[in-house]
Amino acid sequence: MFTVLLRFSDHRSRAGQFIDDHNAWIRRGFEDGVFLLAGSIRPGLGGAIVAHNTSLPHLKRRVDEDPFVAEDVVKAEILEIAPARTDKRLEFLLG
Repeated sequence: MFTVLLRFSDHRSRAGQFIDDHNAWIRRGFEDGVFLLAGSIRPGLGGAIVAHNTSLPHLKRRVDEDPFVAEDVVKAEILEIAPARTDKRLEFLLG
């Protein structure tokens, strides 16, 4: 399981140019069954994604394909989490 932090860079003002492609990239992540959650880091610091069902190398490639990452609108950080305990609703993450 992974948490992807997408923190705005100094080129944040360019986000509007790439938002449609960024949203399409997020949509593909959900369609592919990799993304579980996507949302904003408050207050206006960027975004975060919870991902699973992938490997770190595959996720790195996927993140590099995000137009926000490719165009340096955000800086990406991937945190790998090894779940040890979960609420019953999240037991599928223990895989």
